[in-house]
Amino acid sequence: MAFRPLHDRVLLRRIKGEERTKGGIIIPDTAKEKPQEGEVLAF
Repeated sequence: MAFRPLHDRVLLRRIKGEERTKGGIIIPDTAKEKPQEGEVLAF
């Protein structure tokens, strides 16, 4: 399915962050920060 944004909009996909720390501790969803990076799918 192809998406085409309207006017000056951009379609992004979030890049998922790490689920574990280097020490192996699993980070729950409620403690994670929202991603600041993404992949442009269409513009």
